[in-house]
Amino acid sequence: MNVLFRTDSSLTIGTGHVMRCLTLAKQLKQKNANVSFICRDLEGNLISFIKDHGFTVYVLPKININVTDNNDTFKWYKENWQQDVRETLDIVEAQIRSIDFFIIDHYGLDEKWESKLKPFTKKLMVIDDLANRKHVCDFLLDQNWYLNYQDRYKNLVPPECKQLLGPNYVLLREEFIEASRHKRIRDGKIHNILVFFGGTDPTNETIKTLNALALLENNIKVNVVVGSSNKRKHEIREYCDRYLNFFFHCQVSNMAELMNEADLAIGAGGTTTWERCYLGLPSITIIVADNQIELTDSVSKFGATIHLGCSHEVTSDQIFEAVKDLIEHPKKAQLLSERASKLVNHKIVNTYPVVKVIMEELK
Repeated sequence: MNVLFRTDSSLTIGTGHVMRCLTLAKQLKQKNANVSFICRDLEGNLISFIKDHGFTVYVLPKININVTDNNDTFKWYKENWQQDVRETLDIVEAQIRSIDFFIIDHYGLDEKWESKLKPFTKKLMVIDDLANRKHVCDFLLDQNWYLNYQDRYKNLVPPECKQLLGPNYVLLREEFIEASRHKRIRDGKIHNILVFFGGTDPTNETIKTLNALALLENNIKVNVVVGSSNKRKHEIREYCDRYLNFFFHCQVSNMAELMNEADLAIGAGGTTTWERCYLGLPSITIIVADNQIELTDSVSKFGATIHLGCSHEVTSDQIFEAVKDLIEHPKKAQLLSERASKLVNHKIVNTYPVVKVIMEELK
């Protein structure tokens, strides 16, 4: 049974697409699937990281783009999707040949790209959360929760497409499933704060947040997590070294443990939202990419996070005031925890429903 992923990571794309694909890849590998990846060689990619986890990665050539401009990255895919198709098919025909299940997780690819690759696989799945373009797929996975989440892909996927929608289909690493068995009862008191703005943190929210937390009493422990692709990781490490209660972590494999220990998280929207909700961790969210706006707004309206706004609008002072308010009003933090927990059904998530659907299809 051959499963192939097409996804990318970079300084501008971030690491979230690869990380959630890697989670699913590991779960499928446990079911004896032969899993491989096709990724493009972009600056800040996680290709070596995927290989380190035991998967074959077929690498597409570098492209000439402005690596600091997210719009430039996706403009390239929009204008050169046929080149991406050709280079992908060259690998499929020369190296892989037979695909049982092809999984695409990429904001730059749409129905045009998918229609060219679909004849080469038995089934095709798209992982998306934008709902801003059409897809030609047998399955669509959007693990996010929105006020209208059941209708977002109406007219964007074929009628026969099976849609896996909402946080009950969230892709969580094994460490989170294990951590939920030792989930803490949270009383709202804040003694431990976790800071994590994704693998790359292109807008430098980490330093902004640390400037705010440095104003607090130093009896609060602050765990600061960055990805190996973060260009400012050395600067952040040096900042943490100046404070006895700040602890620096890079490219961790124990995020669930750090979240379970934390009383409050400060971070970006996106995939990590569901990791926090799953463990009932109260959070303050700052949007660092446009695709996080709708999700963060919906989760905030549900009462499961405090939404401070977009990164360019949020100041260190605002972060400090938001944290101070939660410290002074533990009941608010406790309510955030309770609401967050209600967004994810542990019993369903712990049965690995996405893997179930794929394995059922490949019987």
